[in-house]
Amino acid sequence: MPTQADHLYARAKKVIAGGVSSDARRADKPLFVDHARGAELWDVDGKRYLDYVLGQGPNLLGHAAPLVADAVSAQVRRGVAYAAQHELEAEVAERLCSMVPAAELVRFNSVGSEAVHGAIRLARGHTGRPKIVKFEGNYHGWLDPVLYSVHPDVALAGDAKHPTAVGGTAGQPRHDADDLIVLPYNDLAAVAAVLDRCGDEVAAVILEPLLCNTGCITPSPGYLEGLRELTRQHGSLLIFDEIITGFRVAPGGAGELLGVVPDLAAFGKAMAGGMQVSALVGSAEVMGSIADGKVAHAGTFNSHPVAMAAADAVLTYLDEKRASVYPPLTSTGQRLMAGLRTAAERQGVPLLVDGPGPVFQTYITDQAAVTDYRSFAACDRAAMARFHAGLFAAGINIVPRGLWFLSTEHTADQVDETLAAADSVLSSL
Repeated sequence: MPTQADHLYARAKKVIAGGVSSDARRADKPLFVDHARGAELWDVDGKRYLDYVLGQGPNLLGHAAPLVADAVSAQVRRGVAYAAQHELEAEVAERLCSMVPAAELVRFNSVGSEAVHGAIRLARGHTGRPKIVKFEGNYHGWLDPVLYSVHPDVALAGDAKHPTAVGGTAGQPRHDADDLIVLPYNDLAAVAAVLDRCGDEVAAVILEPLLCNTGCITPSPGYLEGLRELTRQHGSLLIFDEIITGFRVAPGGAGELLGVVPDLAAFGKAMAGGMQVSALVGSAEVMGSIADGKVAHAGTFNSHPVAMAAADAVLTYLDEKRASVYPPLTSTGQRLMAGLRTAAERQGVPLLVDGPGPVFQTYITDQAAVTDYRSFAACDRAAMARFHAGLFAAGINIVPRGLWFLSTEHTADQVDETLAAADSVLSSL
């Protein structure tokens, strides 16, 4: 018998292209949510899920966090959109500059793709150079200039040491790839070779410092430090895409956690507890090219008052309560990771679990480690999909590719419930 979700999907397909509003939500039967609270959500048919998607990461404090709801409600009554400056944006920018090592000046956007796009334009405008180095498996938004070699068909991607730039969609202008150099992640020698050959043309090297869009891949020892040194030597900028990792893995993001300060960084997702806001931050010298008008940056909804109210509430809480937020969050994630490893070993499934804890990845693979896109692509992704489907049927919601996000609201009992469900699913694999 058709469910309420079936009826809603049929209705949506009549008026929404594909029946969903983001390609990331495509599925045979998309999830239609009725409401969510804390670490749980309920679909329109009344089924309850333990949620490790958390809006693709933003709900670090859980769904419907009271401090976010209160801040948003209060601001809505004061005004929604001004097309003018207001005090909250200065307060949030001051907070960012105090929390993030890379932040000396700030500009706000609505979504992560905009902040990353701003960083790349700024890098080119500030240096006067055309080329950008990016890495296979890294996702920097859905806009044309960077939607290359995210999860390409390996048959099209060429040699692993010298990848071919593979477009992510029909409709991308062919010339966008002309000034893009795609390299393997975690391979410092490949970057050094490119910069030695054409470093005077490279405006920036951009990457996810902790690669969360292809598994959850930790940089090799010395990799980020090496990128920092190489870019300085060649006059290029180093850009960290911290849309996922910002404020999730540490108060100052992966840059703080891993001890490397880039020239520019893009933040989003967790900074406003689910409200749509992103930030481009960087050194005063580089951001000065926006400040003096050399590089254009605009947007009607930049520093949107309601989003700023949420960001102010969330960042203030994370900053002032950091000692009571991050250690327990990390501990809960690591306990769940350890439990999944134990369950997989008991059931004879080659499950690799990797990440810092507040975010982590489960892979099904015989490999000892996943270090780049090609080793991710070599995992048993069909079995990973079955693992995801089994968990979902059992009421455990994770990102389909195997990524897990933790919130401050996940409890020990919920971790136990998750591990019991995972043990059962793993036994079926």
